[in-house]
Amino acid sequence: QVQLVESGGGLVQPGGSLRLSCAASGFILDYYAIGWFRQAPGKEREGVSCISGSDGSTYYAESVKGRFTISRDNAKNTVYLQMNSLKPEDTAVYYCAVDVLFRLCVSYPGSSWGQGTQVTVSS
Repeated sequence: QVQLVESGGGLVQPGGSLRLSCAASGFILDYYAIGWFRQAPGKEREGVSCISGSDGSTYYAESVKGRFTISRDNAKNTVYLQMNSLKPEDTAVYYCAVDVLFRLCVSYPGSSWGQGTQVTVSS
């Protein structure tokens, strides 16, 4: 049974940092492309960052380039999203998903999702 559990969200001041974790179980994570997505109130879900399952290639949305870094620890079956220089517009629920199209950082109908973790950037 595929399961993804996100953690690491919280309240942070503008300019601060958070590291999100996505722990996977029920499958071998390094075989698949993994993505981080976010959805803010009243907005559509968007792909933030994705990483391929083959060579570790990465994708970043323009809005987070230079501030966010995606990485994976295959030994721990976990994907991380390091978020630096956070802005109020980064406030959203962040989800990880497995088996995504990493070059466009979009999900498939059959992608599996975690439950999400709230990130709030506010002073």
